[in-house]
Amino acid sequence: MAADALTYAHVGETLRTNLVDSPIPRYRSLERSAVVGRGRAVFERASAAVLQWGIQTGSGMTVGGATGAPLVSGDSVRLTIPFGPFRVVAPARVVYVVDEPTRVGFAYGTLRGHPEQGEEAFLVDLADDETVTVTIRAFSRPASWFWALGAPVLRLAQELYTRRYLRALG
Repeated sequence: MAADALTYAHVGETLRTNLVDSPIPRYRSLERSAVVGRGRAVFERASAAVLQWGIQTGSGMTVGGATGAPLVSGDSVRLTIPFGPFRVVAPARVVYVVDEPTRVGFAYGTLRGHPEQGEEAFLVDLADDETVTVTIRAFSRPASWFWALGAPVLRLAQELYTRRYLRALG
């Protein structure tokens, strides 16, 4: 899987804070944030969880192929996403990792076989007032005509899992 190319051209665009206001043409953009607590200890705990796929596993997904912790740019994984009685396998690759004193996170991009094309970022920030916030930022579109037929279901699933992501660190 490591040799597979990403299925979209806008690599790293989830670093932009204005992705929703200035979206990438033909992609649906999303950004959601939630406060997970206060203080350096909460930030450290949330950061460690994010860099060990804790948001994904905390939302009910399984992560196959992860090389361990912390993750690094270039890691390829297979996310298995439960959706009712079904399981969707979604190959992805880490496209960047952020490791700064007050911001930690990463983004993955989609690989062939993922139901969507695009990128999703998971960022934890520590503000000056010690508030710890997790932000999910993404842009995506259906990967094929088959998935485009189910676009409303894909959007619903993305919203559902985004809410689960935000609760996973709480």
